[in-house]
Amino acid sequence: MNKKVVVICSSPRRNGNSETLADMFIKGAQEAGHVAEKVRLSDYEIGYCKACYYCREHLACCQKDDANQLMEKLLSADVLVFATPIYFFEMSGQLKVFLDRTMPAYFSEYHFRDVYLLATSLEKAQSSMEGAIKGLQGWIECFEGSRLAGVVYGTGAGLPGTVRETEAVKEAYELGRNV
Repeated sequence: MNKKVVVICSSPRRNGNSETLADMFIKGAQEAGHVAEKVRLSDYEIGYCKACYYCREHLACCQKDDANQLMEKLLSADVLVFATPIYFFEMSGQLKVFLDRTMPAYFSEYHFRDVYLLATSLEKAQSSMEGAIKGLQGWIECFEGSRLAGVVYGTGAGLPGTVRETEAVKEAYELGRNV
């Protein structure tokens, strides 16, 4: 069965290490016959959640920015992939803001079940990514039936392009092929 895969890239740096992993995941998914779309959060205007709960009643946010447009992509996806650089042992601020703004999805019908994390870090220890994993798992737990299906640890990849020298590139490709 062909799946719709939506890959959210949260780095402010275009074509950086986390986006390189995203591109490899997409390549693998497409070669396996799936439809994959890449979304760069840096191409959108997304404000902070105001915690007003307008979305609870209206299934959309009251803010007039790009979050509602991205929500449609998220809700229609069979598979979600989040690519993030690790900043101070946590996911990027851009990704956290986006996840907070997905509150309308909690009250809506969503299709995704499998969620993947592609993370890159200057640090060489996988433990540097535990904060990002824990944060994403907390978000996933809000969506019944969904699970963290895989993580790619792009460790030791600080400077742009250095992730290409790691096994993470191959791992991202293989995860995409096996969605």
